[in-house]
Amino acid sequence: MTTFKSSVPPESGTDDARSADTERAETDRKRALENARRNASSASDRDSDTETPSLKLAKEYLSLGGHRRSMIDDNITDVRQWDEDPPKAERFWKERVETLPEDQRKQVEDFLPTINTP
Repeated sequence: MTTFKSSVPPESGTDDARSADTERAETDRKRALENARRNASSASDRDSDTETPSLKLAKEYLSLGGHRRSMIDDNITDVRQWDEDPPKAERFWKERVETLPEDQRKQVEDFLPTINTP
């Protein structure tokens, strides 16, 4: 069976348009997560003496497969999570990040990939 894809975008407000938006958003989220992991990996290749404790925690969380992303608007950081974290990443976040004082937790959150990153 051959599937035909039209080059004409679906009309705004239709189920097809909403589906296309959802697929595109999911693809963008996955690409941003992979970019963040790659950036964290390349940063870990550098001299670790220059890393802050907050950056180390964020990188470790991401290396465990964590999916949380930060949303920064007017210097207010909020963390969003669309996909469930693997158990190790979830446990790490609850034990090592959520228990931090608010100012230190915000520093870790600032190192997460943002929802604004393509």
